[in-house]
Amino acid sequence: MIVITAPTSAIGRLLVDDLLDRGERLRLVARDPARLEPRVRERAEIVEGSHGDAAVIDRACAGADAVFWLAPADPAAPSGEAAFVDFTRPACEAFTRHGVKRVVGISALGRGTPLAERAGLVTASLAMDDLIAASGVPYRAVVCPSFMHNLLHQVDAIKGQGLFFTMADPDLKSPTVATRDIAATAARLLLDAGWGGSGEVACLGPEDLSPTAIAQIISEVLGIEVGFRQITGAALKQRMTGFGMTGAMAQGMVDMFDAKNQGLDNAAPRTAESTTPTTFRQWCEEVLKPAVTG
Repeated sequence: MIVITAPTSAIGRLLVDDLLDRGERLRLVARDPARLEPRVRERAEIVEGSHGDAAVIDRACAGADAVFWLAPADPAAPSGEAAFVDFTRPACEAFTRHGVKRVVGISALGRGTPLAERAGLVTASLAMDDLIAASGVPYRAVVCPSFMHNLLHQVDAIKGQGLFFTMADPDLKSPTVATRDIAATAARLLLDAGWGGSGEVACLGPEDLSPTAIAQIISEVLGIEVGFRQITGAALKQRMTGFGMTGAMAQGMVDMFDAKNQGLDNAAPRTAESTTPTTFRQWCEEVLKPAVTG
């Protein structure tokens, strides 16, 4: 039995489809099971509720062999530590209580770098990894740079203004990764009973790109001129708090992007294992373009 948390997330839904297609027995922890596809509800066991709730995650872990763990970056959380570490504490107790054989989590790049202690939400995510590893359960953190998927939040700006906006340095080349490749890596680890201890597996995409290069690729795929505009940390924080995010979580985002601009995502070595297959151009053709033109 494999437990999947956040099964309706960008990564979770792809992981669920992959594992169901392989014939695996799944138990899904979902706040709102109605958001799951009918075919998924028919084929998987459902535990309704938040996986941050001690009673819910305890029920989910009973008899489980493996758990996929994704802590949501809750915009209403009072701090990054609360959103990642405190949210995960009940799960660590459940992993130990029920003798879960392996846990695969989604986290961030940066461990071992001087920037890791001042990288906002990344710092909190790395602390979450430490907490899970300290529980004694075999653990692999799938550590990632920024997701290509994040550009879907800017479809309206791309369509209406011919622009997308982030805090990123326009000329800094860094990795980006497709959620399909993260899900594929998570599936491989969940199904592999041959590893133990704790560690990380990086997913770096196939190439490093600057925001300027990303804008050029988007322009070529869409057949329209699309530009990139860098925004300040203050502007990002104001925007996020305007959407209802707490000040601490918004500041955590700002600190994260500051660290990325100083090379946080560039420290992990690119290897055959960490180089995932989906190019940014392919992702634009298959995901972004339909979202913009549909």
